[in-house]
Amino acid sequence: MAVRVVIEREIDQGQEMKLREALVQLRSHAIKAKGYISGETLRAVDNPQKYLVLSNWNTVEDWKVWQKNPERAKIQAELNKLLIKPETCTVYGHL
Repeated sequence: MAVRVVIEREIDQGQEMKLREALVQLRSHAIKAKGYISGETLRAVDNPQKYLVLSNWNTVEDWKVWQKNPERAKIQAELNKLLIKPETCTVYGHL
C-alpha cells in the first residue's frame, strides 16, 4: 500500500540556504531509493522558518529502508543542527 510521509521542520532564522541545500541533497538521494514515488517541499506563509516535506512511497517498508539509509542519516545529522526544535515525522496510508 502506498504511503505519504509528512515531515515538519522549523529552522533557526538565517538558515534557509543551508536547509535548502540539505533538502536538495536528501531528495537527490531519495529519488534513487527503492519505492520512492514523489516529493515536495512547502514553506509556511505565516512562518517562513517552518517547512513541510511531503513524500510518497510504494510501501511503508520502502520508507523505513530509506529512513535508515546511511547517506540520509549523514545529511539528516547536518540538517538537525539547523532546527530550533526536533522535527516531526508522520506516515499516512491512503484510504
